[in-house]
Amino acid sequence: MGDAVAKAELFDSLARVGKALGSGTRLELLDLLAQRERSVEALARAAGVGITTCSAHLQTLRQAGLVATRRDGTKIHYRLAGADVAALYALLRDVAGTHSAQAAAARDSYLGADDTEAVDRDELQRRLATGQVIAVDVRPAEEYTAGHIPGALSIPLEQLTDRLSELPDDVEVVAYCRGAYCVLAHDAVRLLAARGRRAARLVDGMLEWRLANLPVDAAT
Repeated sequence: MGDAVAKAELFDSLARVGKALGSGTRLELLDLLAQRERSVEALARAAGVGITTCSAHLQTLRQAGLVATRRDGTKIHYRLAGADVAALYALLRDVAGTHSAQAAAARDSYLGADDTEAVDRDELQRRLATGQVIAVDVRPAEEYTAGHIPGALSIPLEQLTDRLSELPDDVEVVAYCRGAYCVLAHDAVRLLAARGRRAARLVDGMLEWRLANLPVDAAT
């Protein structure tokens, strides 16, 4: 029958990992770390929280084994403990979006109207190989540097208006960002379409691209 105490400890240990995921801020930190390693200060800025609050959330994630650290002088840098943590986050997000009406409504409210064309990863690869499209990474430049779709241009969303001249008029643009719940690519396509450019977005983003073990380039 097994040891009841040992069984209880097993399920309690699993629950501790689940409890670490039970915070919107901690999930956002995992989402950010799926893009690149970051210092506590950089994570706090990106997530819009105080350094003390951010550090406390990171400690909870570390105690659950979901993130790892390295020290660089006085700074502590955090990274995901493994690709399986990114996969766990993506699965949690997708399960919530599929089975929770509240999560689905929040997603739709954040991403906005379903008014942008989307292509999947296979179609993007096919179009890139035949020169039919140009891929534009609209994430912050440091995320592009850490890893991007081969051949993609880095034009962060806030620079897109000023850098439209860098994009050829006769080639469709496919914008991508962090993942399926990242609004940057949606906003980029809306901006491009408003200026008469042919544009679509990748249906998900860099998180899913990596999880699919597709080629990734990193700037040197």
